[in-house]
Amino acid sequence: MVLWVVGLVGLGIGSQTAGTAYNDSFALPGTESTKALDLLQGAFPDAAGESDTIVWHTDSGTVKDSAVQQRIEGMLGEVAGRSDIASVASPYTEQGAAQISQDGRTAYATVTFKGSVEDEVDLDAVDSLIATAEKARTDGLDVELGGNAIQQATQAPPGSSEIYGLIAAAVILLIAFGSLLAMAIPLITAVIALAAGTTSIILLSHLMTIGTIAPTVAALIGLGVGIDYALFVVTRHRNGLMAGMSVEESAVRALNTSGRAVVFAGITVCIALLGMLVLGLSFLTGVGIAASVVVLFSVLTAVTLLPALLGFFGMRVLSRRERRRLATEGPHDAHTRGFWARWAGIVERRPRMLAAIAIALIAVLSIPTLSIRLGASDQGNDPADSTTRKAYDMLADGFGPGFNGPLQLVAELKSPGDTAALNELVGQVRNDPGVAAVVALPTQPGAEVGIVQVIPTTSPQSEETSELIERLRNDVVPGIEDGTTMQVYVGGMTAIFDDFADVLTGKLPLFLGVIIALGFLLLTVAFRSLLVPLTAAVMNVLAAAASFGVIVAVFQWGWGAEALNIGAAGPVEAFVPVMMLAILFGLSMDYQVFLVSRMHEEWVHTGDNKRAITVGQASTGRVITAAATIMIFVFGAFIFEGQRVIAEFGIGLSSAVFIDAFILRTLLVPALMHWFGRANWWIPKWLDRRLPHLTVEPADEPVAPPRPEEKREPIAVG
Repeated sequence: MVLWVVGLVGLGIGSQTAGTAYNDSFALPGTESTKALDLLQGAFPDAAGESDTIVWHTDSGTVKDSAVQQRIEGMLGEVAGRSDIASVASPYTEQGAAQISQDGRTAYATVTFKGSVEDEVDLDAVDSLIATAEKARTDGLDVELGGNAIQQATQAPPGSSEIYGLIAAAVILLIAFGSLLAMAIPLITAVIALAAGTTSIILLSHLMTIGTIAPTVAALIGLGVGIDYALFVVTRHRNGLMAGMSVEESAVRALNTSGRAVVFAGITVCIALLGMLVLGLSFLTGVGIAASVVVLFSVLTAVTLLPALLGFFGMRVLSRRERRRLATEGPHDAHTRGFWARWAGIVERRPRMLAAIAIALIAVLSIPTLSIRLGASDQGNDPADSTTRKAYDMLADGFGPGFNGPLQLVAELKSPGDTAALNELVGQVRNDPGVAAVVALPTQPGAEVGIVQVIPTTSPQSEETSELIERLRNDVVPGIEDGTTMQVYVGGMTAIFDDFADVLTGKLPLFLGVIIALGFLLLTVAFRSLLVPLTAAVMNVLAAAASFGVIVAVFQWGWGAEALNIGAAGPVEAFVPVMMLAILFGLSMDYQVFLVSRMHEEWVHTGDNKRAITVGQASTGRVITAAATIMIFVFGAFIFEGQRVIAEFGIGLSSAVFIDAFILRTLLVPALMHWFGRANWWIPKWLDRRLPHLTVEPADEPVAPPRPEEKREPIAVG
């Protein structure tokens, strides 16, 4: 315990001294939008910096009224004089006439920073910029700001989700254990693991690219698995005490059984999370490594700090009622009575019917997944009271919905200053029905790069905008290039996010195959079976499909989205399925390991498949559902963070855990294993000889007595 406290203090001091260095940049090598950005940065390094907007709207008159113009020009002059600003494009110039809406009541200025928001823009300086712009507000004159830097600077800091999750976990643990000390142990270990993990992530941010979302996602995962891992070990320890073991004997037995399963489960979670490395995207690599660090600390606390706490608290991990019962009635086995023993008996008697019901439920929940559309939500999904959402709405009302996501056609001119080629490009693009406006930006004489700005008729997150990007690249631009001496790339932030979705969609099968194959291999080695890992892989896919169905219904179809204050309907964030699959495969494998390891233990001792499945389910049903309920509340608390992406993870993961624990692991998996019979544990002899021997739970456990309601002939244990 002292070593953990000292280590945690050291990590805390180190992280405070070093500070954070989170970086939200992500590279998409080889994509057209990246080529456009590179070309733009090379030709116009100042113009390629972060560009945001200041938007204003007057309730009466026009933005050209002298009082309004004088007030706004003073503010823009103050902004332009800042050292971190490269330029300010004002509508009150000859070149900026198009920055005023047709009704004359809305206008905007483009503010370009000296660098990108990922590397060089100081968010504290952005806060100062926002304050400067907002000083221009008066009655009847609204001033708002939009853009990536503005969004990051005004984004609400992480709230009290972790605290709410811990409170919910405390209540569930207290109900499950009936002991304050037994309740406290999983919470203590989970909090310490989370603290050690998050401070380590801060230090890692100086060595690699870790995005600002990574600590929140890592906390979301780490808090859930940290409590669950401790819960499994504590439950096994309490069962040992109630079976008459001494405190030390029970703690050793718990660590040598459930503790081994925790280590194995933690390895599978880390493998699933680190599977994101095969995608080759630094943004997702950082998230995967950050989450794996927290999971690693959760395992370490479960197998080092937790046993120390068990020894420290002794018999007090049992409630007073349980200690009195132990003293009066003597030792007993927890799994031979109660709801889960009765439910395991029902599943044993009706496996086919219950399996059919479970499959039907999963199928219904999975239907929306067939219409999933990956993309990127825009600032129209920000909270209604945020300045970015207000700026978005003002621009959409004044200039059209596509104005919030302009496309940039970046042309590499083979003949410097070839404006005729650019004009031909403008004429062709203007004919597309998805284009609201198109204009060639002024170029210097002899310039080798030209820029054509395209305003779609639809919003950045709209499917029609993605179709426009595809038409421009496949139909319009190639036709122009054939007759001119230039190379044109379709870029801009909207195109970058569209390419991001395409890249991830293309690599998804590889990622899915890698984590399924690794999980299959691990379970094959652990349980010496082919059917058990195959069943686990299929169950993981079913859980993912059903949880994606929930995400699509809420976020893409908009069912209940406004009630949850998570914005309007829109596409599912492109990286959510990849990260969700990594997290879900890890967490699902946890429950599979704890369930099947207990079954396998019984099978090794008795050779009776029915008894192994029934005893395994009866022994683990309560702890799996209690652990799942804790995770559901922990993940569900993140829905109210006020960030759409975090809410997607909260809803997706909480629904996935519910489906996995209450439909798959306690219903479908045991029913199928009863149906499969002894085939569950079959493996070819030649493969068994070649595989390394790895035991999740040791084979020297004492044989559990038969259930009271059954009369069984004794089985010799060889």
